[in-house]
Amino acid sequence: MQTILITGTSSGYGLETARHFLSRDWRVIATMRRPDADALPRSPNLRILPLDVTSQESIAAMVAAAGPIDALVNNAGIGVVGAFEATPLSHIRKVFDTNTFGVMAMCQALIPQMRERRSGVIVNVTSSVTLTAMPLAAAYTASKQAIEGFTGSLAHELGHFDIRVKLVEPGYAPTTRFAENADVRVEDLIPLAYAGFAAPIFEAFARPALTTKETDVAEAVWAAIHDTSGQLHFPAGADAVALYEAHRG
Repeated sequence: MQTILITGTSSGYGLETARHFLSRDWRVIATMRRPDADALPRSPNLRILPLDVTSQESIAAMVAAAGPIDALVNNAGIGVVGAFEATPLSHIRKVFDTNTFGVMAMCQALIPQMRERRSGVIVNVTSSVTLTAMPLAAAYTASKQAIEGFTGSLAHELGHFDIRVKLVEPGYAPTTRFAENADVRVEDLIPLAYAGFAAPIFEAFARPALTTKETDVAEAVWAAIHDTSGQLHFPAGADAVALYEAHRG
């Protein structure tokens, strides 16, 4: 039985991915800032551990408790929507601390054991905003674009040790609590000068032509972890697949 460690499993993509792997007889280490025993189905193959990816101490304690890990899914993230000029630099740093440096810290914590075994898979979850520019999401996009470049480089670096590194790029999911951990209100980040520009964008968010389901992401993570072809990008959801095909073309 193989063991997968997933960050950010209290809701959304992480929660569904944990359910997906539990249903397929994997041992799952589900991590979240505030552990919730009711968030996932009871199973002898499940462990829920506390984790703050922005804290080295929290990461070290979690890794020590988790034991050997075959697959790491870096899913934890926070979002921010608003005009860039109105977004405080302190908040931009918070977004990068979780979405970028948190991913890097988790990789550094688990690469040594994978390297020593010469086996393992790392999946970094980014976003379809890396495939096409989206207005009012500059800081979020930058944090995810950084991970795209990081993952591509890391895939070359760790391939030497038979460690596979992949990207899963979810599309837009209206049900995802995108900015729940942002500690900032969207309305505070839309100055009056941007109101006319922002209104139709938010209307499009409310009625997207294509959306991504949480199960789409779980299935993409499953495919990425089992892929041995060298494929790096795994778009998740009909909208992300369409953007990926257009981007490649």
